[in-house]
Order: sequence, then structure tokens, then C-alpha cells
Amino acid sequence: MTNASSAVQNRPLLIELLTEELPPKALQKLGLAFAEGLHKILDQHHLLPDGCTVTDFSTPRRLAVRLSAVLGQAPDQNFTEKLMPAKIGLTEAGEITPALAKKLASKNLEHLTAADLIRESDGKQDYLYAQGVSCGALLDPILQEALDYAITHLPIPKVMRYQLADGVSSVKFVRPAHRLVALWGDQVINVQALGLTAGRTTLGHRFMSHGEIELNDPNSYEQRLSDDGKVIASFTERRALIDQQLQAHAQALGATLGTDPEVIALLDEVTALVEHPTVYVGEFEQQFLDVPPECLILTMRLNQKYFPLFEPGTGKLTHRFLIVSNMQTEDPSHIIEGNQRVVRPRLADAQFFFQTDLKTPLADRVVALASSVYHNKLGTQLNRVERVRKVSRHIAEQLGANVALAGRSALLAKADLTSNMVNEFPELQGIMGAYYAAADGEPDDVVRAIRSQYRIRLDAPVQAETLTATILFMAERVETLLGIWGIGLVPTGERDPYGLRRAALGLISAFEQLHAGGYLVISDTETLNLHDLLAQAIGTFDLGVIAHDTAEQVQAFIYERYRNQLSQDVDRNVIDAVLALKPALHQVQARSAACAAFARRPEAASLAAANKRISNLLKKADAEPGSLDYARLSEPAEKTLADTITRLAPQAQAQFAQGDFSASMATMAQAKDAVDAFFNDVMVMAEDLDVRANRLALLNDLHRAMNQVADISRLAQ
Repeated sequence: MTNASSAVQNRPLLIELLTEELPPKALQKLGLAFAEGLHKILDQHHLLPDGCTVTDFSTPRRLAVRLSAVLGQAPDQNFTEKLMPAKIGLTEAGEITPALAKKLASKNLEHLTAADLIRESDGKQDYLYAQGVSCGALLDPILQEALDYAITHLPIPKVMRYQLADGVSSVKFVRPAHRLVALWGDQVINVQALGLTAGRTTLGHRFMSHGEIELNDPNSYEQRLSDDGKVIASFTERRALIDQQLQAHAQALGATLGTDPEVIALLDEVTALVEHPTVYVGEFEQQFLDVPPECLILTMRLNQKYFPLFEPGTGKLTHRFLIVSNMQTEDPSHIIEGNQRVVRPRLADAQFFFQTDLKTPLADRVVALASSVYHNKLGTQLNRVERVRKVSRHIAEQLGANVALAGRSALLAKADLTSNMVNEFPELQGIMGAYYAAADGEPDDVVRAIRSQYRIRLDAPVQAETLTATILFMAERVETLLGIWGIGLVPTGERDPYGLRRAALGLISAFEQLHAGGYLVISDTETLNLHDLLAQAIGTFDLGVIAHDTAEQVQAFIYERYRNQLSQDVDRNVIDAVLALKPALHQVQARSAACAAFARRPEAASLAAANKRISNLLKKADAEPGSLDYARLSEPAEKTLADTITRLAPQAQAQFAQGDFSASMATMAQAKDAVDAFFNDVMVMAEDLDVRANRLALLNDLHRAMNQVADISRLAQ
């Protein structure tokens, strides 16, 4: 407990919670959250002076934080406390009412008199305020509050309940906790948590350390754990050490760790599994390299947490791997041999699964999909395959692609779900199907399509050799969007279990890359139109299975996803202007660029405002505008506008039809002066109904000509 002489001092503070092994994938987040929670409450109570630094620690068996400077007592604080309306708090004689007296007592302000209170109006009535100086908070009670807060606000993936040593009480936490350290300088702070009372002793490495470690002060924490406990407390330092050792061993063996993201994810995971990392080299029999490398890589990383090694030039898998051990020993042979014995049966299983699967042609596996339920409302996987196959053939016809190859790819795409290998490793679906298809002698286009069907998005222009794969990619996403959405499983908030947002963005990327590859010309809005594609695909579902308006809702959803994607780089008004017309997906980028260029023109603001006015006038019209009767035009300004439209609109239309959207908008920008003059000099809503209708018809012609690329009224601020 802090005392009067030490309360004004600031000292480093260490809090450590020693536990059973914490979940590795959550460890780093838990460590950061523990530190942030403690810092937040201490800072709120002004116990942290300027310059205080926070250092978080996390190992498989501990969460800890050190704050470099913490006050024993916070400085006195000026306060202003709003109490209650004056008419309630004071009598007519100006004395404190019982209600106010009770309020003051609840806030430990009962010593205040009516003369001490401030009276201020909030604009409606007078309120009473108390002002003064409150004593700064003491560390002891606030640290207890901070510790409670930090523990209850940890992002625990799954809470467990366990019994305390008394055999009666129980608490809930991520894992059973065994010790609590709370040191302020050399002084133990008397706080409790999870049935534990704080002390100054901790434990080191489970096997390489001996006995308790008594901590003298927070600043020596890492050094004492490292020297006496054989524990590297910092997650960041431990990770860097592991990475350094991995790279050194790989370089010594003339190999690499690979560049895929799984390497980084595995590095984070093993950092959370060891307290004293040491890297060793293991190997397996070269005969296993006949198995597809993805199988071996997955089992080593997923099951054993090993780092496979690859040839630097070719990226080919080698028969060596790196082990991150939690033990350092002069003779690691027993560790290496033990790990090699463990991995060998797993590799043998992979070899057996692969060789067994090869005995059944992929095409013969399709029928078994009839017994695999995709969704109880949407039928089996075989039902789904048939839907995707019909959509694939339709897309192929639209693009002039090989319809037979598209249909074959869709037919075989899910067949590997019935294989032994995918049953063991679901992550390999598609990958194994491609291997089996290649072994069966299926066309290269079919093999590529099966392999790449689970990509998140397409990131390269579509070429002849990737066209079939693109068709399957699109067909599957269209079927998923319509089917899952149509049975009511729409994304809500952060929940999107069927990946419909990802499917929509993937479909958008396919349209973009088809255009980049020359399969969708910028001026072509008929080939593979999104609206028609959804309409065709919805017909592949049995009648009554999905909601009748699903296609319209899915189309709106896709455009909304596109809006969100573009908003990172393009002005929101520009995006809204373009997407308001629901253009062909492969035109969106070009239209957005043209609209953004138009928005920068000096004429843009005036034309956007005029266009917004035109839109409002047309909405208020009693009937649809008819054809313009030039003979009825009487005002010079309306004749000028009509002549301007007659001159500019055909040119703008021709440019639009050719896909030159920027030129089309620039052409119509020349109408600015005529438009401004028209609205300055002409009364559109004339009393003569025929004149009014004719002027609305003129504005309707202008509206159509101005808004071919985008609804420029959306640019009006």
C-alpha cells in the first residue's frame, strides 16, 4: 500500500498475470488489450505523468505490462459538478432543500453551503453547480479498478470456468490463473484478481527454469525472466529472434521459407507457443515429394507448426523443414528425431490418400455429390453443380468461348469434395481437383479452371488460356449470390458467413479483367450484361426456392459493393453519379474517370445544378414529356437551347456509343451558356399548358443528352 511519503512520487509499475497456456492465435491481442486496459483507467485518473511509456509482454503462460512512471497519488483536480435545477435545490429563502442535501451527500460534498454553489442558466432554466478542488486519486484503489477493467475487457475467444483452490469458489477466464504480480517500484500493491492476491514472485520456463523468481523492481523484469527463467517476455523480441534463426538456417541450407502469407501467420503462431525459442532442422524421406506439395506443406504447417523449405530459384519444395522448439539443448538430436517420427506418419497418410484418390477418375466422383447436402433449401452439391454448369455454358456462349470446356469445368469443379485428401484437408479443395483432373487427362483449360475457382478476385487481364477459368469463377459467384441471398441469408453488419460481399467483389473483378483482356469492349453493353446474366441464372433454380425479387436485390447489392470499393479512390459524388445509371460493370471505371474529369471543369457546377433543377421539374410534371415541337418555341433563349441540343447531342451520342465517355461529357459541357440563359429568361412552368409541356419536352431532351455517362445532378453540392 502506498504511504504518505511515497504518494507524491512516481515509480515504474509492473503487473503480471501468470496462467496456464493461453490460446496462441489470440495471445498477441490479449497482451496488447491487457496493457491498453490498465493504461486507460490509470490515465483517466491522472496517475500517469507526461512521458510515461507502456510496454506489453505476452508469452504462452503470462500477460504483463510495465508502465515507466506511475504516481502514487494524482495531483489535486479542479472540478465542476452539475447538480440540479435551482428551483428544486433551493427554497424561496435560498436554503438547501432536502433533495439537494441528499445529492451533495452522495457526492461527498455535504460540507458545501448554499453560498458555495454557482447558479447558471442553460438557456431554459437555472442550474446549480458545485466547484472546487478534489484530492487526487490514490494508486491502490485505482489499480484495483484498472486491473478489473483490463481483465473483463480482454478479447477472449472462449471463456472457461474453473474452480479456485478453496474448492468452493469459481471464476471465469481464458485459462486458469496461478500468480499475480503487482510491483510499484520495489513495493507490492495489494490488489486481487481471479482469486489471487498480488505478490512479487513469478515462474520462468516450465522445464528450463528452477523454482520461483522473486522480482525486486519492474525495470529488471525482462532481464530476470531471461537470465533466471529462460523466458523472453516480449512477444515482439521473441518473434524477431525466431525470424532471425529461421532465416539463418534457411540460408545455410541454400533454401527459402517461401513468400506466401501463411509464413507470416505461422511465425506469429509459433511465437505464441514458445517462451525460449530455438530453431532446429528436420527432414523426411524424398519419396514423399511425389505427393502434391500443397498436401505436404499444409500438414507440416497446420498440424506440426513446421516451416517447410523451398528451392530459391524454382520454389520447389525440399525434403527439409525447420522446427521451432521451446527447448535449447546442446544435443538436440532427440528433439529432431522425435519431430521427424511425428511428421512421417502424417506425410505417409497424405501419400496414401493421394494414391488412393487417383484410382477413381474425377468424373466418376460427380455422382457422389448427390448425397452431399449444399443447403437444405438449395439441395445437394450435385444440384448446385448443375446450376453452375448451366450458368457457365451461358456465359461461354455470350463471350464466344468454348461451351463444352466451360460445362466440363463446372461439372468437375466440386468432385474432389468426395476425395480422401479433401476430406482430411478441406483447405485443399480445388487444388486437389486440379491434380486429379490432370492425372485423368482433362484439358489444360479445365485443370486451370478447377484450380483457380476459389480465388478471392481476378487481378490480371483475362487471356485465352484463362477464359474458361474466368467463366467458372463468375458462374459460381453468381449462383452463390442468388442462392444464398434468395433464401434470406443476407449479410448483416459484420456477419457474412457465406462470403456474399467477397463473391460480389470477385464478380466485379471478373468483369473488369474481361474488359482489360479485350473480351468486353468498352462500347459493348449487350454482351454479358449483369442484369441479363442474373435473370438467366435465376432460372436455373427450381420454382419457388428463392424469393421472386432476388435478382434485383442482388444487382443492387453488387453495385453497392462497387460503390464502397471505388469510394477509397474516387469522390463519392462522382461514384453516385455514375452508379445511379446502373451501367455495365466493365464501363464503371471509365465512366468514373470521365465524370471526375467533368466535375473539374468550370462549367460543371452550373450544369450539375441546372440538371438537378431539370430532374425536379420532370418529376413534378403531370405526364411523361412528349416530343419537342420546335414551332411552339417563342423565346430566343429556348430556341437557342433547342439549337444547341440539336447541334451537340448527336455528336455526344456518337462519342458515347464509341465508349469515349470523356469526350461525350465535354461535348455537352458546351451547352452551359445556353442552359444558363434558358433558366434566366424562360419560365418553364408557363400558364399555357401546351407551352409548359413543350418546354418540359425540351428539358427532357437536354436531360437525356447530358446524362448518358452519369447522372450529373448527383454532382450538385
